[in-house]
Amino acid sequence: MAFFPFIRRAVSAKLLSQSHCSVSKSLLHRFSPASSPHSFHSRGELASYMRAAMFTDPNKPLTIEEFNMPRPKAGEVLIKVKACGVCHSDLHVMKGELPFPSPCVVGHEITGEVVEHGPLTDSKTIERLPIGAHVVGAFIMPCGNCSCCSKGHDDLCEDFFAYNRAKGTLYDGETRLFLRRDGKPIFMYSMGGLAEYCVTPANGVAVLPKSVPYAESAILGCAVFTAYGAMAHAAKVRPGDSIAIIGIGGVGSSCLQIARAFGASHIIAVDVQDDKLLKAKTSGATHTVNSLKEDAIEKIKEITGGKGVDIAVEALGRPQTFMQCTQSVRDGGKAVMIGLAKHGSVGEVDINRLVRRKIQVVGSYGGRARQDLPKVIKLAESGIFNLNDMVSRKYKFEEANEAFQDLNEGKIIGRAVIEVA
Repeated sequence: MAFFPFIRRAVSAKLLSQSHCSVSKSLLHRFSPASSPHSFHSRGELASYMRAAMFTDPNKPLTIEEFNMPRPKAGEVLIKVKACGVCHSDLHVMKGELPFPSPCVVGHEITGEVVEHGPLTDSKTIERLPIGAHVVGAFIMPCGNCSCCSKGHDDLCEDFFAYNRAKGTLYDGETRLFLRRDGKPIFMYSMGGLAEYCVTPANGVAVLPKSVPYAESAILGCAVFTAYGAMAHAAKVRPGDSIAIIGIGGVGSSCLQIARAFGASHIIAVDVQDDKLLKAKTSGATHTVNSLKEDAIEKIKEITGGKGVDIAVEALGRPQTFMQCTQSVRDGGKAVMIGLAKHGSVGEVDINRLVRRKIQVVGSYGGRARQDLPKVIKLAESGIFNLNDMVSRKYKFEEANEAFQDLNEGKIIGRAVIEVA
């Protein structure tokens, strides 16, 4: 199936449907660019425009569009993007499986260089993220001020979910993206990172050491960040724990490496593709199960002496694997759900077993940027997390549709990145 067969360069507003591009004057006012033409602490003269990959309609190819150069506001940074990861979350949006405002610029796990700070940004932020610094951007961009962020729960940031995930904007209710040809506002999925430049809140950014592979590090902001949040906060993996990972894509493969780093004993990889399972053995799996060829639940129990694992992680987002996950844990065990599903999907659980055997079902969306992103970077810097082993494919910016088509068809083992610069 040719899901995203090509990138086509849009040359006129007629290529966009009226339903997506008709914007009222009041909406244009709401999304007006920053009033100040120049931000503080910029490096040299920025170009007046940039390119970004824009999504308009489900199952339609991305288009490369020219945008006015985005400008950061207070507490935000402008990043010249080096690379952007290829993630199923973007694919869910592009297939219409997750509701999100459109047209939008997708891409939410990035590396790049800080080139500008917004006006009135505090001196501590400027000192932490100096102009020219190589950085990683987390897909959950905490505001730092809401009740959840104040308690250290960046992964539950109220503004992120109320503004970005619900409305496609940053936390003043405005986008930073405007088409060059007519100035129309375009929504942002996280920072809208599949672009030559992007704006993101500084709380969601951490410095990347020069010793760490630059392009490959893009996956730290989502695949590894998501896995770390699941292992550290939801699963609370301890040395000696047995764990099963169901779904060995980019996030699942990251879970394997982090489980190994945390000292798990039995680490069981479950998937339907033998090539992914073979790769899983190099990422930390002690056992592999092809669930097309054998009963995954029975095999997991066999490996663990009939008890089941201490922790099972669902990294795929399907009702059947949700059930597999809850049935694979021992009495008192944890089933951790991190895979996003098609909107409206429902998972079933055996209520009596849940109650009688004290099964815990825990959801986990990602890590906590201010706490966890520096730790994730340290794992990569020390070599405990092998980025080169994880990133199996690289694409050019103009090949973005090919990348997402390959992801949709299960052709990417581990993770892929799109090199922008």
